[in-house]
Amino acid sequence: MFDKKTVSLEWGGKTLTLETGQIARQADGAVMATYGETVVLCAVTAARSVKEGQDFFPLTVHYQEKFSAAGRIPGGFFKREGRATEKETLTSRLIDRPVRPLFPEGFYNEINVIAQVLSYDGETEPDILAMIAASAALTISGVPFMGPIGAARVGFRNGEYVLNPSLSEALDDEGRLDLVVAATQDAVMMVESEAKELTEEEMLGAVMFAHEESRKVIGAIIDLAEQAAKEPWELNPVDDKSATIEELRGLIGDDLAAAYKITDKGQRQDAVNAAREKARAHYESLDHDDPAEYLGKLKLVKKLESDIVRKAILKDGQRIDGRKTDQVRPIEAMVGLLPRTHGSALFTRGETQAICTTTLGTKDAEQMIDGLEGLSYSNFMLHYNFPPYSVGEVGRFGFTSRRETGHGKLAWRALHPVLPGAEDFPYTIRVLSDITESNGSSSMATVCGGCLSMMDAGVPIERPVSGIAMGLILEGDDFTVLSDILGDEDHLGDMDFKVAGSEKGITSLQMDIKVAGITRDIMEKALDQAKAGRAHILGEMNKALGSSRGEISEHAPRIETMQIDKSKIRDVIGTGGKVIREIVAETGAKVDIDDEGVIKISSSDGSQIEAARKWIEGIVEEAEVGKIYTGKVVNIVDFGAFVNFMGGKDGLVHVSEMKNERVEKPTDVVSEGQEVKVKVLEIDNRGKVRLSMRVVDQETGEELEDNRPPREPRGDKGGRGGDRRGPRGNRSRGGDRGGRRDDNRDNEGSNGGGNHVPDFLKD
Repeated sequence: MFDKKTVSLEWGGKTLTLETGQIARQADGAVMATYGETVVLCAVTAARSVKEGQDFFPLTVHYQEKFSAAGRIPGGFFKREGRATEKETLTSRLIDRPVRPLFPEGFYNEINVIAQVLSYDGETEPDILAMIAASAALTISGVPFMGPIGAARVGFRNGEYVLNPSLSEALDDEGRLDLVVAATQDAVMMVESEAKELTEEEMLGAVMFAHEESRKVIGAIIDLAEQAAKEPWELNPVDDKSATIEELRGLIGDDLAAAYKITDKGQRQDAVNAAREKARAHYESLDHDDPAEYLGKLKLVKKLESDIVRKAILKDGQRIDGRKTDQVRPIEAMVGLLPRTHGSALFTRGETQAICTTTLGTKDAEQMIDGLEGLSYSNFMLHYNFPPYSVGEVGRFGFTSRRETGHGKLAWRALHPVLPGAEDFPYTIRVLSDITESNGSSSMATVCGGCLSMMDAGVPIERPVSGIAMGLILEGDDFTVLSDILGDEDHLGDMDFKVAGSEKGITSLQMDIKVAGITRDIMEKALDQAKAGRAHILGEMNKALGSSRGEISEHAPRIETMQIDKSKIRDVIGTGGKVIREIVAETGAKVDIDDEGVIKISSSDGSQIEAARKWIEGIVEEAEVGKIYTGKVVNIVDFGAFVNFMGGKDGLVHVSEMKNERVEKPTDVVSEGQEVKVKVLEIDNRGKVRLSMRVVDQETGEELEDNRPPREPRGDKGGRGGDRRGPRGNRSRGGDRGGRRDDNRDNEGSNGGGNHVPDFLKD
């Protein structure tokens, strides 16, 4: 019934299988990719016609993780997958970025790419598999896709490159790299990475290793296409626009060339808009049977702008703002911008500016992430906001776009490798970047500003990190790499190449291109030029703050960490959390305890932390006979008082141990809630504690000499003298208890000899 086509490839120690023809047969192209026991289905559909007046390519990519793939039910009230998570958004971008440049110019049919994770084995990451499935589905669909592309994840362990490690393996104690690469047969298309300060040579080697492995996947996709590809679409021939462009060049070419020499972005845009209006006025003054004819010509103004800017850079080395190709714009950095934030920085590079703030929180402020892998928690968050006023525009405000999510994650990856471990710095960290001006790489401004704000907050990062965006102008074999690109150089250029790192090495690399890929020579040149740019930016950052402050902000909560024995965790928490809630309520400090016995006590008041720490120490510490403690009277009974000491222990102060002289009633000496000094006299084999107040100076807590005569030793059977079998009148209580009773009571009221006469009969 099914005409199923399958290809398989042994790749990285597992079998990669691509199947089509059985599932989603009404889509233009559908491929189910399996690697290990992870399965991703990708379906591609394309519109057969273009909407009237449409002049852009409407490609949409959606990646979704089905919780059932991992045998899990989604959390929350509705119990179904909802809006895209951060990971799903980022993976959608991973698929979109390398395939978008591979559609021909002038192709404006809407295309929908949907990738769904159907099975997840807990080891094989589905994002790479989704990229491969999308490439294969596009390749067999018949749409004019100039692929296929391959994709690979690369790790770096013990000096060796590792193909397709799990995320936990990529950056564990030995892993130093998590790199994702997409490439065609001839060139790299997209790079996304986080690294633990790799050198340029190590990073370049990883990219080339990934490219080589991607070629194997491309071969498998081609084999599948030879069996199952649909007939390619017939494209309408693209009209030759060169004559119209030359016509526009004669009309406004000089105006545009002059405009793109203006340094100020606002003035430059005004001049460019004036040139466009000049062309519009010219064509409107002519007689036209069809207004769409000259409107189509006006759309080619951007082609002319691109041609003018690119030729000026390639031939004359003349950039838009007059800088040299490797020159970074003026930088101004400052910290401590805001008075009440825990850390803040203002980073300005040319006409790009970011206000970055750092907030420190306790463990309960960690971000909970519910995904295929299960629940996890992150103690470092970086949120990037790009309001429309930053580019002088009116636009939608208040929602997080895919672009903002991607830029924030790039900055997160750049800063994460230099953060201290949770055992050394037990804080939850949130960095917030608000872009207030933008004209070229606000994500790299976020890296620089975010780093400064964390150092201002007292986060002990290993080394400062800076970032720079590189551009490329490529014409045939001629190319020029640009440092610190402007927004216009990004739009009119061929590459957006972002590198972040410390003086020791690279922490993050991201690359997107608009052409059919770049070569090793171009990447090597870009990495070397970026290294010099990063060093310059670090020098400018050091003028504001060269290292983390010695202590955290006075407005941040203090956190103290202590380790207790695992067997004592239950005692600290108490039944139903009673004890730990009491500690929090009484001291005002927050207390968190994990399964390993690590306790974090936090408060902005140091005295609250100290009180909670002493309380917990009292719970877990073993009482010592002969040691003096401070306690609180918690209960008074006829024969003495129970005193709570060391936080979680109670002991009895017998009435005879309250003072050296006779005490009629315990309430004559103590009251509930009173603080007293006690000495541990005895701990029996059941853990019951006998305490004494009379041998401790209640003012100073010093031990007093015990002047009371020693007691007689206890006789057999607990010190009860006499023959237990004799007549009642002959049974006396000897030893300690008998003597004490004789001291404190009249003979007629004692149990020794005679009969007790009730008070109401005495009269």
